[in-house]
Amino acid sequence: MNFVDELQWRGMIHDIMPGTKEQLDKELTSAYVGIDPTADSLHIGHLVGVMMLKHFQIAGHKPIALVGGATGMIGDPSGKSQERNLLDEPTLRHNQECIKKQLAKFLDFESESQNAAEMVNNYDWMKDFTFLDFIRDIGKHITVNYMMSKDSVKKRLDSDSGAGMSFTEFTYQLVQGTDYLHLYQTRNTKLQMGGSDQWGNITTGTELIRRKTGGEAFALTCPLIKKADGTKFGKTESGNIWLDPKLTSPYKFFQFWLNTSDEDGVRYIKIFTLLSEAEVEDLVAKHNEAPHLRLLQKRLAEEVTVMVHSREEYDLAVEASQILFGQGTAELLNKLDEETFLSVFEGVPQFKISGEELEAGIKVVDLLAEKTMAFPSKGELRRTIQGNGLSINKEKISDPEQIVNLQFLIGGKYLLVQKGKKNYFLLSTQ
Repeated sequence: MNFVDELQWRGMIHDIMPGTKEQLDKELTSAYVGIDPTADSLHIGHLVGVMMLKHFQIAGHKPIALVGGATGMIGDPSGKSQERNLLDEPTLRHNQECIKKQLAKFLDFESESQNAAEMVNNYDWMKDFTFLDFIRDIGKHITVNYMMSKDSVKKRLDSDSGAGMSFTEFTYQLVQGTDYLHLYQTRNTKLQMGGSDQWGNITTGTELIRRKTGGEAFALTCPLIKKADGTKFGKTESGNIWLDPKLTSPYKFFQFWLNTSDEDGVRYIKIFTLLSEAEVEDLVAKHNEAPHLRLLQKRLAEEVTVMVHSREEYDLAVEASQILFGQGTAELLNKLDEETFLSVFEGVPQFKISGEELEAGIKVVDLLAEKTMAFPSKGELRRTIQGNGLSINKEKISDPEQIVNLQFLIGGKYLLVQKGKKNYFLLSTQ
């Protein structure tokens, strides 16, 4: 399928410059998306741009990921009310390497074909650019009137805060336009893509190319993704949902997609997966027949988690998510890393226990009704055990005199106590 048609049915086009589709039909074209390198991991807010590059490569064209090493030192004013923190070069280089490893899960950098993906850093061509070079070679081609007409500039100048806009930020669109000009001249790049808030910056680049070289370049933006309730996509109470498993565990990542609303799920399945239009239509139809089964959310969570992490991590996340519903085994509990384990039992009542006492061994009735008060009385605990309703680490306890010691600990630190089907307590050593 034509790249533009593919993005169109997926709801991934906000603005597109006339002639873009014709350019892509005409020849193999290279296009780039800018990526902010202010962290050493991408978060799911970056995924729309990454998926655009992925579809671009699948369509036979060449994707370029531009890490904004130079622009990261300035800060993009688009949609922002404040300037960003500036980064030093070693930090930027570290972040770039980490981001490339993540992008390699989506894009083929190793192929020997013409449309192999490429990563570039605008710091490499900006670092030797003098101010005199900039105002002579770039500045004279774009008028102040043109720059003032951009929404990103007007919003900041018209804001009630009175903060205004620094010269650094005002010239940002020229710096981004310089990137486009450089890639146009060195890699024959004729398309820049990004979020809809980037339209002004991108079109400054196309205008700079036209005025300086007489050539033609194109622009395409996707909508900014928001939840159906109007809140920001990808943000939770604990912050961003990161692609790095050290920052967001695969379990939490999986849970984010699984908890998507029906309305958002219909949009997200098109944007964040490679499922075909027919597959999506079939899935949505089946979901609408039985929404309580959450087929849409389950498939969305599977596709994205496997793509970002792995099939193995996805399977583990599914198993972990079933623990609270009575499933799971002692073996599974011991397979979970500490962050995932704590994520599963977030909100469960927790008690501290002494490692020294456990070393000596404690009767289960003393441990749960005296040392921790997980049970209000030894009598209730005995009745629960008689009714086969007590488990420790998913193993049934049948004897109230059972000795619990260090060997019971999960990860050398935790005891998971289950009363009945749904009541859990988490005990941890001090």
